[in-house]
Amino acid sequence: MADDLSFPPALADGYRAFLDDRFVREQDRYASLAEGQSPEILIISCCDSRVSPEVIFDARPGELFVVRNVANLVPPFETGGEYHGTSAALEFAVQALKVKHIVVLGHARCGGVRAFADDAAPLSPGDFIGRWVSLIRPAAEALGDEPRGPDYLEQLEFATVTNSLKNLMTFPCVKILVERGKLQLHGAHFGIATGQLRVRDPETGEFRLAEPGRAAAQTKLIRCQDEAGSGG
Repeated sequence: MADDLSFPPALADGYRAFLDDRFVREQDRYASLAEGQSPEILIISCCDSRVSPEVIFDARPGELFVVRNVANLVPPFETGGEYHGTSAALEFAVQALKVKHIVVLGHARCGGVRAFADDAAPLSPGDFIGRWVSLIRPAAEALGDEPRGPDYLEQLEFATVTNSLKNLMTFPCVKILVERGKLQLHGAHFGIATGQLRVRDPETGEFRLAEPGRAAAQTKLIRCQDEAGSGG
């Protein structure tokens, strides 16, 4: 890569390492992906640089369709606005890619959730963050008017995931497929400092610690066998 492009050195170095290592090992896979993608899982995650779904779930290229926005929010279905980045990605994942799972992935110490909770001052005259995180209001209202305890922000992070799941069901294409059993919705929450993943119980609404167990080991085994068979 030409040095006079003023490209960030860290990215340039990373790209060289990618070409020399991972791309060589997975070249056949990338050649296959060039013909098209067929991920079965859509993950709606936060923009936070500390929370990378591909890293958290040890995913290979082509396995996850990822949408990232501030505070992992899903707006309710509506057609009156002009720009719908998250809704457009959702539409493509469900209607074109026909994913089988949608995961809303929240995380600890979310700056977007805190910005809403603290009613933070606008960072610019446009107050784009403030307008966006106003989508959290129904989640905050669901927690009630009780005094805020030390775990309030975490509870609001959980409630925000739950509210995004509710908003997903306002999209006709999602609702129909869920009711037909062709699409499943999931909520999860990642602890940055602990690495713990909590998964939302759809029956109780509680976020419980995930235990990788045998399924993860089987997935690893299948992946290793696949790589061995392809020579990747």
